[in-house]
Amino acid sequence: MPAVATSPLRRPRSSFRFDRRASGILLHPTSLSGPHGHGDLGPASHAFVDFLAEAGQRWWQMLPVGPPGRPPGNSPYTSYSAFAGSIWLISPERLREDGLLDRTDLKGAGGPFDDRRVNYPATIRRRGKLLRRAFAGFERDPTRHEPFDMYCAAQRDWLDDFALFSALMDHYDGRAWLDWPRDVRLRRATSLAGARRELADEVRFHAFCQFLFDRQWSQLRNRCAEKQIGLVGDIPIFVGLDSSDVWANPELFVLDRSGRPKYLSGAPPDDFCTDGQLWGHPQYRWDEHHRTDFAWWVARFASMLSRFDGVRIDHFLGFLRTWGVPAGAKTARRGTWLPGPHKAIFDALKRALGDVPIIAEDLGALTPEAEALRDRCKFPGMRVIQFGFGPGGDYHLPHRYPRHSVAYTGTHDNNTSAGWFAELAQRSVDPASAPAAEVRKAMRYLNAKSASSVPKDMIRAVMGSVADTVIFPLQDVLGLGADARMNVPGAAEENWRWRVPPGKLTAPVAARLRAMTELFDRA
Repeated sequence: MPAVATSPLRRPRSSFRFDRRASGILLHPTSLSGPHGHGDLGPASHAFVDFLAEAGQRWWQMLPVGPPGRPPGNSPYTSYSAFAGSIWLISPERLREDGLLDRTDLKGAGGPFDDRRVNYPATIRRRGKLLRRAFAGFERDPTRHEPFDMYCAAQRDWLDDFALFSALMDHYDGRAWLDWPRDVRLRRATSLAGARRELADEVRFHAFCQFLFDRQWSQLRNRCAEKQIGLVGDIPIFVGLDSSDVWANPELFVLDRSGRPKYLSGAPPDDFCTDGQLWGHPQYRWDEHHRTDFAWWVARFASMLSRFDGVRIDHFLGFLRTWGVPAGAKTARRGTWLPGPHKAIFDALKRALGDVPIIAEDLGALTPEAEALRDRCKFPGMRVIQFGFGPGGDYHLPHRYPRHSVAYTGTHDNNTSAGWFAELAQRSVDPASAPAAEVRKAMRYLNAKSASSVPKDMIRAVMGSVADTVIFPLQDVLGLGADARMNVPGAAEENWRWRVPPGKLTAPVAARLRAMTELFDRA
């Protein structure tokens, strides 16, 4: 289990808190420009930090930056490690600056790439080859090894298992760990020792990639500090079944003796999904987490806070209870509510790490118990103006926001504001229909002059609210339509592919956003 170890130099900076009036932008680094298939931690990320500063913004919120899920999903929310960084975010340009690649390595970087949509297979192939070349050059130069050895020693508690897991995953042709040979699957000591010897070079390669990620991330975070930009990370409450976390820590999950889950995560049936939703993550053994004073969770948050200034917890409601579906069930109908750890986990975090700046993602069926847990922990919840205009949506309208909240025009799961309104208008042919009523209410509430002004008017309405923190997807700042949507929940493919169109992050755009930010006292 990862030990809790935080460097005093990398704790969250106290000036970045969610109880100060400020605004920011939601954008995943993969959506940025660059010649290697998608954005990364290189020049485009540093330029985006400069754009945020010019626009008077305080926060850059990202999606999870761990290794993304396997194709075809490629989801950042199905990572195979809660601690590792995505090696596909490593910048080839920075590797060239470090002398690990040369100009000839970067020739032909354009490849079969689209500067508006990510081609994940081609991008991964391209970046994988460059990382292998960088590793070969690194191994030939022993004068470079000391910082790497120091990094491996400092991160040993999670890195040793992750690097071996990654090497084994490659060795077994990408098969899930539950399909590995029994002795390796169940982590028999002699089998693991043999695997470490046999795959030593591959284990070292995967550790080396994490070292590169960490170094480039530190450079980006230092740039953010210079510009007084805070970074907001994202912690999904669950981890993937096919992950190094479950393989290395089976005692922390509800598994049988063969390592297979007894219960999976999901959501109960409702009016929108009569079979419920079957997500497929293993459930936690909360009694074991209690016994260790939540050491794995403390280590997970410590790791996040070495990268970010604040953390959004995806599915915060799961700490109260989760819907457990028996393994083998074809739908989520036969699930049952499993109790969560409630406030005990956050008390443990505070004892170990102090006050952690947390946003509680409390969207969905917010029960009084869940609301009470959020408020007892003193975490701001989320409000999303897109949800405010339909029946029962007043909770999400700006005039009802509490000061201690984080307000959004939309999230990564929403359509863009322009796309949302256009879709709503298309369904408003019948003036007596619910969509037509929603369109009329939105136009009146926003005092919108036209459909094209709706995204800007939504930003203005949220900016003018009393919510301390407001965040906008970059797509809304740019007024982009549905083709710029990042994710459609429930759709397995074609998500996470959007990229910022070339030439969009201009000085006039920054100036307009800064003017509104200053007007509402958020700069």
